This record gives sequence, structure tokens and C-alpha cells, in this order.
Amino acid sequence: MIESYDWAGGREAMLRFGPDTGPVIIAALPLFEEANRTRAFVVTILRALAERGIASALPDLPGQGESLVPTDRIAVANLRNAFADAARATARRAYSVGIRSGTLLDTSAILAGRWHFAPQTGPELLRELNRVRQTGDGSDFAGNSLSPAFLAELDNAGVEAARTIRLDSDPKDADARFTGAPLWRRAEPDNDPALAALLADDITAWVRACEG
Repeated sequence: MIESYDWAGGREAMLRFGPDTGPVIIAALPLFEEANRTRAFVVTILRALAERGIASALPDLPGQGESLVPTDRIAVANLRNAFADAARATARRAYSVGIRSGTLLDTSAILAGRWHFAPQTGPELLRELNRVRQTGDGSDFAGNSLSPAFLAELDNAGVEAARTIRLDSDPKDADARFTGAPLWRRAEPDNDPALAALLADDITAWVRACEG
């Protein structure tokens, strides 16, 4: 189901999955090109959650997805505020599920808990953006025009404490690990239904434990 939510800068689309009652997962895709590479995977996770009786929402955020906001006008603060407004718009107890740099975006929302997969800090994202910066135009990052103020914000952007999940190839600290490929590294969008099912199982067990 396609709905919408309002934030200070306008209105954005939001996909809804699952039952009309109970807690709801608010998902945050990675920023920029990684969102395109992982969107089908995240939607597969959210559909699997619906099959397990857990509701979810996937909001477009300013400058992302089908948003009409130009990327050179986005700020970390308004991405976070829009995510918080999307969570509030569900009018239900909300939990976040963040993927990669999407884990930067749930810090302003009122949430019952946070679940992060392969979290990426602001400085880590900034290093990746600088690697793809177009040499002829210092503001062009693989087709995304980004402001100096946004880049400065990223350099100080961290993630909140959360249940942290990683691939078994990732040596950083984690609460659990699963086998799979880093889809955000693929040249084209891809999916991994088996991994999506495992992550949906983990999210379901975590939400039910939080709910008591």
C-alpha cells in the first residue's frame, strides 16, 4: 500500500506492509546509489515481516527515492527529522530497521528500539563519497550534487546504540552474523531472499522480545 507523510519540507511517499495493528518497523535504506542496489532486498525483508505478522513502512526521505527535493538541498538534520515524522505518522509504537548509512537517520525519532544491519558511520560514508567524486565538478558525487554543509554534517554523524547485525565476512562487533553477499557493493540492483528471510526472523524475534 502506498501512503504519504508530511515533514517540514513537504510531503513524501511511504510504502506500508503488514497488519493494521501492533508495532511497526520503519525502514531506512542506505543513502544515494546504495539505496538503488538494496531496495528490492529491503522490500523482500519487509514482505517477509508481514508474513510473520509484523507491520512495516518504507518512507522516501528528502532527496531520496521519488522525492522531489534536490540532493544539493538535503541536510542530515532534515533527513533525520523526516524519518522521525514518518515514524510519528504511523501513529503506532515504532522500531527502526536501518541498512548501512540508513542507520544514521533514526536518531531523532521516538522509537521503542533500533535494529541496524551493516551500519555505516557518517565519516565512513564521507570517505566513500569522496572516492566517487567527479574530478571536474567538486560537488558531483556519482551523479548526486551535494552541498559542503551536508558533507560537513556527515563528518560528525554517528549512529545510536542498536541491535547490530553484520555479514559473517565483517569483523566489526555485532550481536549476530549471517552469511550473505554485500549487495550494496554490486554494480546493479540485486536480491538475496534467503538472507532476507533470516534477517526477517531475527527482526521478528527481536521485536517480540522487546514487546515482552
